[in-house]
Amino acid sequence: MTHAADQHTNITVLGAREHNLKGVSVTIPKRRLTVFTGVSGSGKSSLVFHTIAAESQRLINETYSAFVQGFMPTLPRPNVDVLEGVTTAIIVDQKPLGQDPRSTVGTASDVNALLRILFSRIATPHIGNLQAYSFNVASVSGAGAVSFEKDGKTVKERRSFSVTGGMCPNCEGRGLVSGYNREALFDASKTLEEGAILVPGYSMSGWWGRIFGALFALDKPLREFTADEIDLLLNAEPTKLSVEGINVTYEGLIPRIEKSMLQKDREAMQAHVRAFVDRAITFTECPECKGTRLSELTRSSRIEGKNIADLCRMQISDLLEWLPTVSDERVAPLLASLTATLQSFVDIGLGYLSLDRPAGSLSGGEAQRTKMIRHLGSSLTDVTYVFDEPTIGLHPHDIERMNRLLLDLRDKGNTVLVVEHKPETIAIADHVIDLGPAAGALGGELCYEGDVAGLRASGTLTGKHLDDRASTKPTVRERTGSLPIRGAALHNLEQVDVDVPLGVLTVVTGVAGSGKSSLVHGSISPQPGVAVIDQTPIRGSRRSNPATYTGMFDGIRSAFAKANGVKPALFSSNSAGACPECKGVGEVSLDLGVLAEASVPCPVCEGRRYSDEVLQYRLEERSIVDVLAMSMNDALAFVQQPGVSVPKAKTVLTRLVDVGLGYLTLGQPLSTLSGGERQRLKLAMTMAEDASIYVLDEPTTGLHLADVERLLELLDRLVESGKSVIVVEHHQAVMAHADWIIDLGPGAGHEGGRIVFEGTPEQLVKAHSTLTGEHLARYVA
Repeated sequence: MTHAADQHTNITVLGAREHNLKGVSVTIPKRRLTVFTGVSGSGKSSLVFHTIAAESQRLINETYSAFVQGFMPTLPRPNVDVLEGVTTAIIVDQKPLGQDPRSTVGTASDVNALLRILFSRIATPHIGNLQAYSFNVASVSGAGAVSFEKDGKTVKERRSFSVTGGMCPNCEGRGLVSGYNREALFDASKTLEEGAILVPGYSMSGWWGRIFGALFALDKPLREFTADEIDLLLNAEPTKLSVEGINVTYEGLIPRIEKSMLQKDREAMQAHVRAFVDRAITFTECPECKGTRLSELTRSSRIEGKNIADLCRMQISDLLEWLPTVSDERVAPLLASLTATLQSFVDIGLGYLSLDRPAGSLSGGEAQRTKMIRHLGSSLTDVTYVFDEPTIGLHPHDIERMNRLLLDLRDKGNTVLVVEHKPETIAIADHVIDLGPAAGALGGELCYEGDVAGLRASGTLTGKHLDDRASTKPTVRERTGSLPIRGAALHNLEQVDVDVPLGVLTVVTGVAGSGKSSLVHGSISPQPGVAVIDQTPIRGSRRSNPATYTGMFDGIRSAFAKANGVKPALFSSNSAGACPECKGVGEVSLDLGVLAEASVPCPVCEGRRYSDEVLQYRLEERSIVDVLAMSMNDALAFVQQPGVSVPKAKTVLTRLVDVGLGYLTLGQPLSTLSGGERQRLKLAMTMAEDASIYVLDEPTTGLHLADVERLLELLDRLVESGKSVIVVEHHQAVMAHADWIIDLGPGAGHEGGRIVFEGTPEQLVKAHSTLTGEHLARYVA
């Protein structure tokens, strides 16, 4: 007889309607590996992350007391009818580990904490406790008199304190010191009247011209300014002035830049301001600590001749080999824990990293695998692990290792849910849930549920493309020139010399950590005329949408304003046209204390975001709300009508359709877009730049097998228009489609950093001489 407790073998989802899901109902087996497939934007993340994982976290939070819940974020209940059998969910996603300059691989994985304990116990000379080895703790001391009441009397005592921290006092633990590139701040050959100030926002035709006229000679070139005048221009603290009888405050360029620009999120800046900041601010290695972030005292404390900075700079695989040289029995348990954690880095394919690597510099795939490390040796069972494309950034050789790790987690008795596009990972699934049939409003439906064999025979888009194999091109394009790179030595590159062909599609390959990004982004991206599409996520609030992000909405609002004889601001839901009740958000929220915040459509505008007055204005019989509800395909036809004519919007919409986003609506919040949709949105924007070379960093990230074909067509069109396209990629279909391949390796870290092959894909397949060649030959066979 089956025990009642053994009957709960499934996670049951009935009527899921989160985002674009259309009442999806599925049964997910527990203690099995389930892979969710479908085109980008079909609803995979909505089902896995925003429904199942979100409800698990919400239910766990509700087990805490009302007092504790007051300090936790309130999570809304997902839009689903029934969700049963949910277990504790551990989410391992692609979100960056953090852009804080103080965050490193060592701090994010807690390895640095273990090293600090080790040094505080056995390092010589002994300099203090854990804080003495932390670059986040400054050395401070102080003394003074304190007064307090005791037995009804006022007692005065003199007290002192001292904290020994490991922070370098010069760079404050950052390892870098910042400075300003004066050539980006002003043009010394020009006068102030001629526009010598290069900082955005300084116009001599307005108040700045009057203020500078009261302080400087406007007709004198800046190269003739005295040192005191330059100091006044650049560094002056806020000073009260009377200009034409009006009191104003003047401060130097640098303090104003720091207050008005550097304190803002870089992604929130306007494009021209962001470009200026990138040009003007320079970062160099701290001369005091040589980039180690640590004080001289901390660097003097050693174990077996090495200080903590030496260990953090080691490649993790090398550090793992060094640990056995420490034979002190007092710290044996600590060494065992360190060894196990570092071994997990190697097992997961990150042995080439160093502990002092900034966490913000990790790719999405590296960040996700770093988060996996704390779970690999965990004793927890019967939990639900949720992964978001864990194979991102992995060479085909490394995908086999990742698959073994996923199966190991399952075999320990856990439920493993994976959102994935790679056929190698789909093939190992116990259960497959395929969503579609298309993306956006055309998706959100259950297309298939069952095993992998059934998926192949199902006739769905995923099933049709699961066994797709590319072939190398019989003829390749001829290069029109070359971009020479000489002596590239960034990170693990070993004085690489290579001529990158121009006028063709070049793919740079190699295992993770072989030096691909170091070569491309270190030697090619900084050059003039190069446009870069990397994996940096675009940020967007619920007020941001594709129309506002791409800038085409400015032209649409102007067209409405011109047609109706009113101001453009009236057609912005963030400005004069906003609904007075919800302030343009489209919904109103009710604070329910420790319970989830309840949000409902605004009762005044019914979720349209605009006031009734705005909806009365029309352009070709359409209101502004009607236009925002259009798909990109429909909007492209709309803006080409004679009565509309918005050339900028037409250009942007054409590019968005070209990258496969024609199904998105103009007003869809950016916060609801999938990872693949956001990257293609960024690709469409970068195509507008006046560049001769395009660099793409893993453009197949988040793309369905069917979408890869569309991407290759887009890359071909770029090359045929006279551009040079350089792609860092692991996908074999992209490799096979290339005109030229540059393969780095042979391994990762200090085992890589060398060119192991240059030539056409067909030559690489025939040579069979590298790991990439072996997997490409297997793929095209």
